[in-house]
Amino acid sequence: MNQTMITEIFLIGFHNLQDLRFFVIFMCLVMYFATITGNLIIILLVSTSHHLRSPMFFYLGHLSFSDMLLISNIVPFLVHIILFNGGLVSLKGCITQFFFYGISATTECLLLTAMSYDRYLAICSPLHYSTIMSPRLCVYIVLFCWSLGFIITLVPILLMQTLWFCGPNVIDHFFCDLGPLLELSCSDVSIVKYEVLSLSGLLTIIPFVFIVVTYGYIFLTILKITSVTGRKKTFSTCSSHLAVVCTYYGTLFAIYVVPRRRYSLNVNKVVSLMYSVVTPLFNPIIYGLRNQEIKTAIRNYILINSRNPRK
Repeated sequence: MNQTMITEIFLIGFHNLQDLRFFVIFMCLVMYFATITGNLIIILLVSTSHHLRSPMFFYLGHLSFSDMLLISNIVPFLVHIILFNGGLVSLKGCITQFFFYGISATTECLLLTAMSYDRYLAICSPLHYSTIMSPRLCVYIVLFCWSLGFIITLVPILLMQTLWFCGPNVIDHFFCDLGPLLELSCSDVSIVKYEVLSLSGLLTIIPFVFIVVTYGYIFLTILKITSVTGRKKTFSTCSSHLAVVCTYYGTLFAIYVVPRRRYSLNVNKVVSLMYSVVTPLFNPIIYGLRNQEIKTAIRNYILINSRNPRK
């Protein structure tokens, strides 16, 4: 308690970029604006198109908003860190960045789980789909996802308020993740680590197992379809979601499941960059290129606006 509590934290970021600094900044900004634009287009289409009124696209709109929240929380300060070879942020600001990062990441995990359940009902129980997956249930599921994401992230934030941060005040990362933050504390962080490990483990493993089981039933149902055309058409309705799930959990496991000592800090930061910057860009690209309903809605939107130009 005699040590001085730190109030500011210095993020090192990618300190060895040297001449590639401006190229990396350019690429980050391109991916950022492409992600924002792509997800805004999806939200606009889901909100206005009558052809995208199904529960799947309702969840997709919230998934796009979650991606926008995630990348907007990371990229602006990342660009500042790369430009100035590091960045200084207040301790409260660092904890706030982790808070929004946790909300968006947790909610996205839950939304992907809800979307897998939607695909399971649509393919395995099509006669009961409209009855079970009612608009009211969709709203309840989305509210549950956002509320649970908020609560689960709030718990470690409240526990961190009891910790004493005495330094050093340097984090070798490009954003304020929980692990590097706890390393700055001179208090006993075992309770926080145990709580986070328990919640994050349950939140990652249970949805992942649920998604695997639902897709197991989906594949078995598809294999029972005698027509090859019918199989392809049925599989196409869930292929976009499956691709997003593989991208999301692949990078998530690489960051938090694979032991960090097997990789260097730079490799860990690159994998974290893939998850926080590249993955949100993949979602609108995957749904835009692989989903026929989205492509049809885009064509109809362009056609309507071309017939009714503004005067």
